[in-house]
Amino acid sequence: MKAAIPSPAARSYRMGRRAESVDLTRQRITDAAVRLHTTVGPSATSMSAVAEAAGVTRLTLYRHFPSKEALFGACMGHWRSMHPPPDPDAWRDISSFRARAATAIDELYSWYAQNGDELYPIYRDAAFTPQANQRARRATNDRIVAAVLGDASPAKGPAGRRLQAALGHVVSFWTWRSLVVEQSLSTEGAARMALNFVLAVAEVDG
Repeated sequence: MKAAIPSPAARSYRMGRRAESVDLTRQRITDAAVRLHTTVGPSATSMSAVAEAAGVTRLTLYRHFPSKEALFGACMGHWRSMHPPPDPDAWRDISSFRARAATAIDELYSWYAQNGDELYPIYRDAAFTPQANQRARRATNDRIVAAVLGDASPAKGPAGRRLQAALGHVVSFWTWRSLVVEQSLSTEGAARMALNFVLAVAEVDG
């Protein structure tokens, strides 16, 4: 007796269920990596630890993520989709430099305040993260500074460099953490201090 040949609809259903299972496994692994990276940090997060936390074998883990770099990229992409940072491009339409700087610092410091506990292990272990991620972080900081500076601010020379450095310093996670976590300022107070610092540099060189 010949075995029944599955209908196209049945084959399609099984393939869909298999793809759904693969997606769920991949998401479970990503979620486990996020939990570990934002608690113990990337330096203490081995592939074995992620596999154990996700309840999968190392073979399954490597089937979905062949390297720590691939896993870290998926992990950070997923985390940022749940905690979207401020968009620097939105600040470019603000005509006043002071207003741009104030808006940028306020939004960044609010975001740091909301996510600081989870961001801390990532920034603390930055040297252990993939080079591509380190370059992306530097590019993001450069994009923030460029958006705040706008077209009217000096782009070259010592004055421009000092203003860029001041902005780069105050928008850093570590500056927010120093002022708020270590010095016990409120997020609003830290933002005002950071803005005053930037404006003082701009006025001295203006």
